[in-house]
Amino acid sequence: MGFFNFGLQVVVVLISYCSFVSFVVYGNKIRSNVIPSTLDGPFEPRTVPFDVSLRGNAVDLPDADPRVRRRVKGFQPEQISLSLSATYDSVWISWITGEFQMSNHNKNITPLDPKSVASVVRYGTLRNPLNHEAKGYSLVYSQLYPFEGLQNYTSGIIHHVRLTGLKPDKLYYYRCGDPSIGALSDVYSFKTMPVSSPKTYPKRIAVMGDLGLTYNTSTTISHVISNKPQLALLVGDVTYANLYLTNGTGCDCYSCSFPNSPIHETYQPRWDYWGRFMQPLVSKVPLMVVEGNHEIEKQVGNQTFAAYSSRFAFPAKESGSSSTFYYSFNAGGIHFVMLGAYIAYHRSSDQYRWLERDLANVDRFVTPWLVAVWHPPWYSSYNAHYREAECMMAAMEELLYSYAVDIVFNGHVHAYERSNRVYNYTLDPCGPVHIVVGDGGNREKMAVGHADEPGNCPDPATTPDQHIGGFCALNFTTGPAAGQFCWDRQPDYSAFRESSFGHGILEVKNQTWALWTWHRNQDSRSTVGDQIYIVRQPDKCPVRYKQSERWFASI
Repeated sequence: MGFFNFGLQVVVVLISYCSFVSFVVYGNKIRSNVIPSTLDGPFEPRTVPFDVSLRGNAVDLPDADPRVRRRVKGFQPEQISLSLSATYDSVWISWITGEFQMSNHNKNITPLDPKSVASVVRYGTLRNPLNHEAKGYSLVYSQLYPFEGLQNYTSGIIHHVRLTGLKPDKLYYYRCGDPSIGALSDVYSFKTMPVSSPKTYPKRIAVMGDLGLTYNTSTTISHVISNKPQLALLVGDVTYANLYLTNGTGCDCYSCSFPNSPIHETYQPRWDYWGRFMQPLVSKVPLMVVEGNHEIEKQVGNQTFAAYSSRFAFPAKESGSSSTFYYSFNAGGIHFVMLGAYIAYHRSSDQYRWLERDLANVDRFVTPWLVAVWHPPWYSSYNAHYREAECMMAAMEELLYSYAVDIVFNGHVHAYERSNRVYNYTLDPCGPVHIVVGDGGNREKMAVGHADEPGNCPDPATTPDQHIGGFCALNFTTGPAAGQFCWDRQPDYSAFRESSFGHGILEVKNQTWALWTWHRNQDSRSTVGDQIYIVRQPDKCPVRYKQSERWFASI
């Protein structure tokens, strides 16, 4: 597959239909390493023992950390970020101008006027001159609490500008801000996605989940940057601002520390801290986000997800969605569907009907790879959040399977786990590989217990998530766990699991082979924690959409 020059040479040779062998040259020494593929599976379940020397709890970056402090003045842009539109020829650029405001609940805040500062991006294929200009829109959001002693928050001005007519796989330079008042950013750059075809793919896609803003998060992001991704996915749970009271007092478990709170408070400045911290990455690499439970952030009038829906730009309209909670986009020969677990997903819902239309419009001769992303996993063997999203699984798994989804990425569980190919709890060579990457580094406790260990199987009554709704997780009816709610050993669907912080890199090589690599934070940046080639078999596993009766929870 050629030579890669990263201070060493790697030659990758296809030696059989089932595996690759790589030869790594260190001076005069050669070391070989066979990378398994899904064609070699299903694999015997493997658990890496938890390293007790690792920090099971991460520590948040303090307000005084220079990486989260405001470093601009006046209406200079900050918290600059990129996101993709539905196709290669368009991207979104977002930023914030002005300072947020906070006050007691009974004092009115006068929000900044979004119309007072223009939303302009100057861009081009040369650093100078930037001979194109695009204009967008701006908004301000508030997080309000009708209770004595709580602090209300109003954001700075959030700007979103969509660039169109871009060329594929091309480096562009840009500045954002309001040139009429001399408030322009420095010059940044980004590279557009390749044109959608079975032969073109982003070189590397970083996949992260449950990040937060801790010292472990900083290690994760440092490692991500060193891997030089062309695209990044964040599978929910962004800032963990809802682990704080409005006065800035934080905790590792909100319900444990503040059981008498009249409403689940949040400390919204953590969103601003996070945006500043992430700018070195996301001002250059598009970040595609899907909502997690920590983004709910309920406030006055039962409004939810205000920060999430306001701060990020989503290609919802471009992909035919009416919601920021679910959308789709192409990245070269990959079609991504981003799904919402905290909005209606049943078969008569708007989301389900949108998903049917979106999948029906995917041309697998143009975008052979189909990847689905949402927050809570369907296949996780940890006792944390065990079978919590079973109702979503019951509603949507058959549809995704019938359209031959290749890979599913989830978070929520604060550990790493990769499945064998699976469908309806049955090992199936045509089922997707489910990968849980909720190990980005947040301050909540790391998941270390497994539901199959003695005494760890949850009470079924405790498993439904109040935000997802419904009770769908029943005892298994057939297979090794028949009559039980949990397996008594690591489930067959679980190929590999480990409780460590880290991130993953997806490298699609061609229309049937993709390399998945998981990196642990405690290792050097080049060390591999888990690696496998995920291989599509379109002749064996064709798209076969047909709505039929589902025998739920059979194995």
